[in-house]
Amino acid sequence: MSVKKVALLTAGGLAPCLSSAVGGLIERYTEIAPDVEIIAYVGGYKGLLAGEHIKITDNVRENAWILHEHGGSPIGNSRVKLTNVKDCVKRGLVQEGQNPLEVAANQLTKDGVDVLHTIGGDDTNTTAADLAAFLKEHNYNLTVVGLPKTIDNDVFPIRQSLGAWTAAEEGAKYFENVVAEHSANPRMLIIHEVMGRNCGWLTAATAVEYRKRLDALDFLPEIGLAKMRKDVHAVFVPEMKIDLEAEAARLSKIMDEHNGVNIFISEGAGVEAIIAQLEAAGQEVPRDAFGHVKLDAVNPGKWFGEQFAKMLGAEKVLVQKSGYYARAAAANRRDLNLIKSCTDLAVDCALRRESGVIGHDEDQGNRLRAIEFPRIAGGKPFNIDLPWFDELLGEIEQTKNERVHVSH
Repeated sequence: MSVKKVALLTAGGLAPCLSSAVGGLIERYTEIAPDVEIIAYVGGYKGLLAGEHIKITDNVRENAWILHEHGGSPIGNSRVKLTNVKDCVKRGLVQEGQNPLEVAANQLTKDGVDVLHTIGGDDTNTTAADLAAFLKEHNYNLTVVGLPKTIDNDVFPIRQSLGAWTAAEEGAKYFENVVAEHSANPRMLIIHEVMGRNCGWLTAATAVEYRKRLDALDFLPEIGLAKMRKDVHAVFVPEMKIDLEAEAARLSKIMDEHNGVNIFISEGAGVEAIIAQLEAAGQEVPRDAFGHVKLDAVNPGKWFGEQFAKMLGAEKVLVQKSGYYARAAAANRRDLNLIKSCTDLAVDCALRRESGVIGHDEDQGNRLRAIEFPRIAGGKPFNIDLPWFDELLGEIEQTKNERVHVSH
């Protein structure tokens, strides 16, 4: 079966790979299959339901390299789950009685799309799989080739999702300035909240990247410019149970000696305890269309700040979130190399009509391949026993014996 027309869409939250992935797909088609027509649905699945798309012109093909210089998505994102009929109706994306999968399928049929490239997380790609399955049931052969986008790096069984390395580096840059606030007030507690709903990989990787940058600086302790004041003093991720009292005892000594404490936490750290506390107080915890708790409403950074402020005798608490800064960046060199290898293979798979999500398959020796959709799932936990994380915790005075795994 030949490929005459392909469509691209990006969906979910931003990550430092979307613009470059779009550019990479366009470049690869232009290189090896220039006769294939390319369109892009505007605003992800929302644009697909509305039939809103743009045609990739010859000028865009010739200048697709520009997309590698930018963050965000040039074609726009949205959070739409085609199997959540109630939410689609509520948002006016479909009419009462309509099946969003059928509306999207009809649009793809109308547009004559042979291959759909989805660039997103597990929700985006599993939704695409649902769409492909629906079309197959109705005798329409759609090939879906996904690319894994999530800065959380939490997609089974993919070793490394696109954009995560960049997000860690950008989060480190962000905190490099924020940490200087320790000098604005005595006994300052700084909480750096990093994105990561169920997975602590990004928080851990951001802390490692930040400490690498810290190692490259010179210090002058005699005048108060000490490395310890700018260091990371604790890292909390969802995969660890946190003993607040024990941590407070350790961190109190740092506060007394260095007049400040810096903590990196994942936005999903301690969420279950916070939710239980809110619900016990009779408060409703809001959720999004995918059933995920809206973390802005739970606000883990604020909660941890309040707990530790009392225990450490902090005079001021500063909670800063690097998520939107980090996720909107343009891809760094390491991610650009990964993106290119994935987009090249994505087009190769599309042309031979092979569906799947492109990634290094952890269950098959980390081989780069089109991973079968039924095997794609979110919520992959961060392995807190990895040597580099063990080394990080050791350097900030937490031993492996003080860590407790959280079961998932």
